[in-house]
Amino acid sequence: MFERIIIIVMDGVGIGYLPDADKFGDTGADTLGNLAEYMNGISLPYLEKMGLGNIAQVKGIKKVQADACFGKMKEKNPAKNSDAGHWEMMGYIKDPAFSTYPEGFPKDLIKRLEKKFNRKIIGNFPASGTEIIKELGEKHLKTGALIVYTSADSVLQIAAHTQIISVEKLYEYSQIARQICVGKWEVGRIIARPFKGKPGEFERINNKRKDYPLEFDEETVLDKLKEKGYETIAYGEVGELFNMKGITRYIHTKTNPEGIRFIKKILKRKFKGIVFGNLVDFDMLYGHRRNPEGFYRSLKEFDRQIPRITEKLKKQDLLIITADHGNDPTFKGTDHTREYVPLLVYGKNIKKNIDLGIRESFCDIGKTIAENFKVKIKNGKSFLKSMR
Repeated sequence: MFERIIIIVMDGVGIGYLPDADKFGDTGADTLGNLAEYMNGISLPYLEKMGLGNIAQVKGIKKVQADACFGKMKEKNPAKNSDAGHWEMMGYIKDPAFSTYPEGFPKDLIKRLEKKFNRKIIGNFPASGTEIIKELGEKHLKTGALIVYTSADSVLQIAAHTQIISVEKLYEYSQIARQICVGKWEVGRIIARPFKGKPGEFERINNKRKDYPLEFDEETVLDKLKEKGYETIAYGEVGELFNMKGITRYIHTKTNPEGIRFIKKILKRKFKGIVFGNLVDFDMLYGHRRNPEGFYRSLKEFDRQIPRITEKLKKQDLLIITADHGNDPTFKGTDHTREYVPLLVYGKNIKKNIDLGIRESFCDIGKTIAENFKVKIKNGKSFLKSMR
């Protein structure tokens, strides 16, 4: 049995569009493949050694005798958002998917929110968060109206300048919206988006962003482990994505470097259980903003840290590197992309160069964790025995 399983989710790092990508308008998306073509080849030596180039053709990444087990996973959830991706990894499939609002939210919902907020709402259309504050920030300053917007995902985002509305008040508005946006007005996540600065120089305050996902009753492998007394430690945005359900400890790391520092620190501790979280910079800073250069730079920074993480692993540790969806920085629009995700599994006590194939669901990670710790979840197929 592995005593500790560490999961690193490279937020938004997909590896080729899924067979049903046409339903999402994402045919042709390929986060890593298209990025490599755009950059005329990429170099990620440590991910390469783990078998990244064995999963798919990525210009500059060679196929090698890998030091890890490798494969890629399909998402069974009919979605491409962080909530669904992370939930599925822990064994929960949300089907049907959350409602999305490509034309904006219904008028009756907006009226209900305005009444509860006692403020007018402006915006109400799909947009990039940085672009909508450029477009409507000055009007918000003059009128005090809240900026509400969405994306291709099931999200309702509320943006407000801290000079007009305090961060605490914005959180209060978001909690009100969370209570309202259920049933016929179901929204997967409410996100508070404070910003600052003057017109022409508006800037989102990312470390004050707060997410309010829809709660679910079904138990995940996190709940099962917690019930048996194992530690379930979360970092990145994972605590918020699960509303702390099944989580024993949560550190809200806000950047990739902060997340990596936390992983290295937690590996020095003695515990039995899992560490589960995401590195958000790929997605938040570069994917949504369609910045391939920044995306590649962030990947290289992470790649350089891999040996500093693996050297801290003990014989009974298992490291899983994966992603929750794609976010192709070369693709049209500003939204997530419906893609396969990499699956790289490393341990000092497992076989090397094992092809885990194409997994039919992200739930296979949860099922593997469940089999290792001798708990039961209904979804997924374990790959634990393939590595032994």
